[in-house]
Amino acid sequence: MSKILILGADGNLGTQLIKNSELFGFNQIIPFGRKDLDLLDYDSIISKISKVKPDVIINTAAYNAVDKCEEFEDEFKLAKKINSEAVKFLGKAAIKNNSVLVHYSSDYVFGGDVCHEDGCNDDCLLKFKENGGFREDDEPCPVNKYGLSKLWGEEELLKLKDKKLKYYIIRTSKLFGPKGRSSDSKDSFFDLMLKLSKDRNEISVVNEELSCFTYTPDLACQTIDILSGKKDYGIYHIRNSGPAIWYDAARELFKMKNVSIKINPVSAESFPRPAKRPKYSVLANSKLPNLRSWQEALGEYLKNI
Repeated sequence: MSKILILGADGNLGTQLIKNSELFGFNQIIPFGRKDLDLLDYDSIISKISKVKPDVIINTAAYNAVDKCEEFEDEFKLAKKINSEAVKFLGKAAIKNNSVLVHYSSDYVFGGDVCHEDGCNDDCLLKFKENGGFREDDEPCPVNKYGLSKLWGEEELLKLKDKKLKYYIIRTSKLFGPKGRSSDSKDSFFDLMLKLSKDRNEISVVNEELSCFTYTPDLACQTIDILSGKKDYGIYHIRNSGPAIWYDAARELFKMKNVSIKINPVSAESFPRPAKRPKYSVLANSKLPNLRSWQEALGEYLKNI
């Protein structure tokens, strides 16, 4: 059976990939955490991966401090190193070892001025909304530095296509699910809402930024399904069905949990943040079977926490 090397194995998604891989017959799983492979040590990336000689490399590691990346130049440099430069070396390692590389990207590569002409952004976004969101082959258009760093990572892999890189770029959005083992694992939106509701009678939630939630066990399963089904190499979008804004997601969460709390819908400007967020970054899925709704996935998650 295929030997799978999972980078970022202690995180939320990495943990779910390990858990679900055996269900699909992949029983040689090599989990790498930060101590096993430092993505900032470019010289060691190819050599350490070559010692493993994996059939598949799955990279879940990433820099995702969106606001720090926007506010501080040193953080932006760090984002570029992890989300772009390191990804280039992972691609080179995959070529050297004849491995398949799976790399995760973000809906934040979209959401900006989609045709790069003054005054037409609203009309262009309307077109994408009518088409069900941004498709895999649509032109990226990030609105913040984090999204730009993720786009650069994609571009580094695309540059290696002519050198026979076998790759899957998987764009996803708004992850939630069981926490990983790493102390660096971040709370999801739903985790944060539940924590805030414990000592508050009311809460304000942004009534904007339409995108799709993604349940990490579902993301892991469909990733493994892509590999086991030997899908064509390229870019894929994976997210649970049904877009939602933050406010509607909070309402659904508290309804499911029978939590009585007042939810105030507010604009994004009510929560000033260094990084601009896309008002619309729905990922259309044109290549894979649709996953279940985010509401159904959320219901499962709440039963298990």
